[in-house]
Amino acid sequence: MAHQANAIALSMDDLRAVAQFAAECAQDALEIFERVRPTDVRPRDAIEAAWAFARGGRRGRTLRDTAWAALRAAREVEKAHADGAADRVESDDAGAAAGAGQAARAAALAASAAYLHPLASADQVKHILGAAAHAARAAELVAGDDRAVGRARIEQARQRATPAVIEVLRRYPTAAAGGGRVGALLRELDGILRITA
Repeated sequence: MAHQANAIALSMDDLRAVAQFAAECAQDALEIFERVRPTDVRPRDAIEAAWAFARGGRRGRTLRDTAWAALRAAREVEKAHADGAADRVESDDAGAAAGAGQAARAAALAASAAYLHPLASADQVKHILGAAAHAARAAELVAGDDRAVGRARIEQARQRATPAVIEVLRRYPTAAAGGGRVGALLRELDGILRITA
C-alpha cells in the first residue's frame, strides 16, 4: 500500500481484521453512550460502518463521515457534562455522562480503523487499539473510575485480538507516551499483545 522507505505493508485483509477488532471493542461500550443519549445514533452508525467494512464493504466516505459524526457526539456530551448541564446530557449520573463521551470516541475510532496508515509511526497504534482503550475507559468511568474494570476490559480486548490483528500491530512501533488514562490503557494493551504467543 505504501512506497516510502519507512512504509509498512498493509493489505485490505489486514485493515478489515483491525476494523473488526475495533468494532467489537466499541460495540461493548455503545450502550454506555445510548443510556445517556438514547436518540443520538451517531456512534451506532460509526460502529455499523466499521462492521460493514470489516465484512467486505468499501473503504469510503461513509466510514469517514460516521467517524467524524461520532467524534462530534463525543465532544457534545463531554461539553455538556463539563458545563454541568444535566438537562442537555439527559442523565444525572456523572460517571455515565463522562463514560458516554469515551464510548462515542471508541465508536469514532472503530470507523476510522480502516484508515490505518502504512507509516512506521507510534501514533498509528491508536487506529488499531484506540477503540479498545476508549471503551475500557468508558467502563471505568461508569463504574466510578474503578481501574480494575478497565483492566478487565483490556484483558477482554486481549482475548478477542486475532493473530492477524496482533501481527499487524507488531509491524508498528510501540504506542506513544501521553494521552492520560486512555493512553495508559492503550499502552497496557499494546504491551500485552506484543508478547502474546
